Amino acid sequence: MTMSDGAQRAHEAAEISATSGTAVRPHAIRPLQQHASDPPMNVAQVEVRRSERRRKTVSARREGDRIIVLVPSGLPLAAEAEVVDRMISKLEKADQRRTLGKDVSDERLFDRAMLLSRRWLDGSAVPTRVEWVPAMRTRWASCTPDDGTIRVSNLLQAVPEYVLDYVLVHELAHLVIPGGHPPEFWELVDRFPRTERAIGFLEAYSRMNTTPTAQHSTATN
Repeated sequence: MTMSDGAQRAHEAAEISATSGTAVRPHAIRPLQQHASDPPMNVAQVEVRRSERRRKTVSARREGDRIIVLVPSGLPLAAEAEVVDRMISKLEKADQRRTLGKDVSDERLFDRAMLLSRRWLDGSAVPTRVEWVPAMRTRWASCTPDDGTIRVSNLLQAVPEYVLDYVLVHELAHLVIPGGHPPEFWELVDRFPRTERAIGFLEAYSRMNTTPTAQHSTATN
């Protein structure tokens, strides 16, 4: 069973609302700088919020699929672009540091898989081994139901946790329902609430990597 092209699924939409006492307007949308270890992000929507309560400080944070930059209301428009770009750069570097600091041991990966099995699959999937492996040519992960082994591409060490969780749930589901992707298989996988969003992420991530090719689901070997 391999991660290969599957049914198209829509991205989840994040609804952003302005906080009281702030003036909100979109910043010009621009591509973000990409790093090999960063989660893929072709284009980020940047929203600038001007606050009367701020005098000198600026900050940036992620809200769903957007980056929110908070600036003082008195910041000159001519200086805004430079300030926003600087804050986005800092945010990206902070994201990268968090990614590189992840515990990527096989033991932690196995523990994560067991937790997900209990949470979303009623503990019905019990792998014997879950391990990181070098990047595979045409798959994100693989499952061998006969011996209960799950192998996960180390390319996924750099993705958000919910994406890795989806891949693990997907492979765990093959231990419960081996042999392809019948409707009952997807019913099991769809218990994980961020399935559609994770598939959308993997679709974008596959375009950043020559291996594996664009793929969203696990197909039978």
